[in-house]
Amino acid sequence: MVLDDAALKKFGFIRREPKDAINIDPLQTGGKLTEEGRQTLLEWGDGYSVCDFCGGVLDLIKKPPVEEFVHNALPEFLNTDEVRVTHGARESKFAVMHSMAKEGDYVVLDELAHYSSYVAAQRAGLNIRTVPHSGSPEYKTDEEGYATVIEDIIRETGKAPALAQVTYPDGSYGNLADVKRISDLCHRYDVPLMVNGAYSVGRMPIDAKKMGADFIVGSGHKSMASSGPIGVLGVKEEYADIVFKKSPTHKKKEIELLGCTVRGAPLMTMIASFPHVVQRTNKWYDEVADARWFSSRLEDLGIMQMGAKPHDHDLMFFEAPVLYEISQTAKKGRYFLYRELKQRNIHGIKSGLTKYFKLSTFQVGRENLMYIADSFEEIIDKHQKTG
Repeated sequence: MVLDDAALKKFGFIRREPKDAINIDPLQTGGKLTEEGRQTLLEWGDGYSVCDFCGGVLDLIKKPPVEEFVHNALPEFLNTDEVRVTHGARESKFAVMHSMAKEGDYVVLDELAHYSSYVAAQRAGLNIRTVPHSGSPEYKTDEEGYATVIEDIIRETGKAPALAQVTYPDGSYGNLADVKRISDLCHRYDVPLMVNGAYSVGRMPIDAKKMGADFIVGSGHKSMASSGPIGVLGVKEEYADIVFKKSPTHKKKEIELLGCTVRGAPLMTMIASFPHVVQRTNKWYDEVADARWFSSRLEDLGIMQMGAKPHDHDLMFFEAPVLYEISQTAKKGRYFLYRELKQRNIHGIKSGLTKYFKLSTFQVGRENLMYIADSFEEIIDKHQKTG
């Protein structure tokens, strides 16, 4: 088939809107490229770019400094023994599950685990048991529940689960579980623990060994200022030969990574942004202070933050009966909030949401957060006066 000019005009340069909006989308705040990352994206955007320098093992490329980044900088940053870059957090989780467990084994997840954790386990042919949370309004993971679930599996099957995972923080409410306590409980039964840090690695200080994590997973495009899709996978030394097992036929290639993982622009933007990412983790408690301030301000307007309080993360979930009530009579109904925020150059709350929504304050800054809070107040006042 030959495409005519009219058909081809659908493609070409595609602008992403809104370009300069204040962004509070949890999926995007931590993945915004640095200026160095943007320059690197143009320099290394060609599909073959990094592969030109590869002698057979991607993470051993000396120039550009991939080897230094993967085998020295990232292990030190995460305080873990071995690290690889992957195509994303879900690919990291699958690599661990597939290598550490046999089909039919059990894996323990927290009830608030991201859907990709479930899908990764299902793809590996594993059975899943979940640890419950406390329900509304805090939705805290029952840390002691890991021992209960593990004991139930041992009693029913005669052996311990192959792996346990905790989401840190969970992607719905932004709660940070006590990973060290969970790790201690899991290790009591010789169950290794994986920490899904898609919303923590690159935002806040992470110390895998202090946490007791056997595996640590991160997301470059969510939290490490990378173009993505890209993830990181940290592994404790005693499990490195299992997860990074080499092919018997292609001696240099690691099986779980299919011999080679992410290369080109995603990898190079992660490396370029890394100095900035390290620096911003050192200012994490300023981010927490901003999140708490913003939560308090919205609660004064009748928009209630769900999850743990005082909150310890930038990702937050709100229940807004005042906005939902307005949506019942406002022009455009439940789409009114999205339209009002868009008019004020604020992006990130999904179209059609009013009663419940989540957002992130990460890297937004106090001045912009004040503007956003004032905007919510202005929107409420406007519609209550005209309603």
